[in-house]
Amino acid sequence: MTRDQIFEFFRRLAEDNPSPETELEFGNTYQLLVAVVLSAQATDVGVNKATRRLFADVTTPAQMVALGEDGLKAHIKTIGLFNSKAKNVIALSERLMAEFAGEVPRDRDTLVTLPGVGRKTANVVMNCAFGDETFAVDTHVFRVGNRTGLARGKTPEQVEAKLEKRVPQPFRRHAHHWLILHGRYTCKARVPECWRCPVSDLCAYKPKTPAPRARAPLAAA
Repeated sequence: MTRDQIFEFFRRLAEDNPSPETELEFGNTYQLLVAVVLSAQATDVGVNKATRRLFADVTTPAQMVALGEDGLKAHIKTIGLFNSKAKNVIALSERLMAEFAGEVPRDRDTLVTLPGVGRKTANVVMNCAFGDETFAVDTHVFRVGNRTGLARGKTPEQVEAKLEKRVPQPFRRHAHHWLILHGRYTCKARVPECWRCPVSDLCAYKPKTPAPRARAPLAAA
């Protein structure tokens, strides 16, 4: 895409959804961090179902440690990889208490040293909690970046670097949310819904998917 096309790409997504937000539910920065850790290889819907009761009782690292690994597992057992995730959440909570007075650090390099926290998780926290212009690349962003030609790369890190370089103001703050939502609801993995896509004419994807044919009405008996 050219610079003008990229600007128009985000202008249209912004017009359609001026204030995009993560679909994970949380009440504070610590809960956001936990929710993002739990969301690895899981859907936001599934994470939210598991954390609603958990977050009603647990709002701080100290409360999570008091709940314990087995107590946490009981809340998140419907989420994939819940055993390893519970272990990581308890470990990161202990680190936050021991080294950061129970607060989530506002530094990506520090965040990625916490158990279970990778670059994508750190980018989400930096963006959603602290308002930084970061580009979290999940499967949706990776797919949309490559499929549309907006930011092609063989790895999430390469796609992130392209987005960092190419996304213009005033769209940088919310760019990754627009891309996630676009990939989740329109530019879907198996069958992209090109017929209703607001940026289809800017997209490099050639076999544009036509609208599904309406079924013919059944003949009267």
